[in-house]
Amino acid sequence: MVAFVIIAVLATVGAIGVVTLKQPVHAALSLVGTLLTVALAYVQLNANFLAATQVIVYAGAIMVLFLFVIMLLNVGGEEDKDPVPLVRRLAWPAAGVTAFLIAYAAWTDPRVLPEGTTIQTVISQGGVGGIADVLFGPFLLAFFLVGVLLLTGIVGAVGLVQPEAVDASRESDAPSVNPAGDAPRGVLEGEGA
Repeated sequence: MVAFVIIAVLATVGAIGVVTLKQPVHAALSLVGTLLTVALAYVQLNANFLAATQVIVYAGAIMVLFLFVIMLLNVGGEEDKDPVPLVRRLAWPAAGVTAFLIAYAAWTDPRVLPEGTTIQTVISQGGVGGIADVLFGPFLLAFFLVGVLLLTGIVGAVGLVQPEAVDASRESDAPSVNPAGDAPRGVLEGEGA
């Protein structure tokens, strides 16, 4: 129980870092830490396959894609301007009310925990075969749609960057000045005269 509380606190601190850190790369790295602590929670529950999947798929592959898109967009160089100041003022009270409601629901829930034999039965049936039957059975379409959703997000991010790259290439096509600074190169070489 103590290990779970420590893991939960670390995951919560990482999640708070994701939404409060101003640098996008720092927020993404905080998300990696949060995903790793969730993997530790899976290890504590003897769900080793889920822990390995969490580290390989989420903390590994997907976060590499997120960091690639963040660096591609160069969002770190933007000015610190709040586009919707009302949202920032309402966010902290809304977060406080949400935290209170979650704590209230957790303390007043009349349901009791399942028996130990039930928990052991569920854990023992959580192997690779059982997960594969569920994932590639009724949830196959959802599994593929998540991949398409991630791909669409990356293509959209690249599309957002593309007009800036086209504008920059048009500016570089303008006649350049020779080192002496007298006239454009085309004029000196006899092309424009």
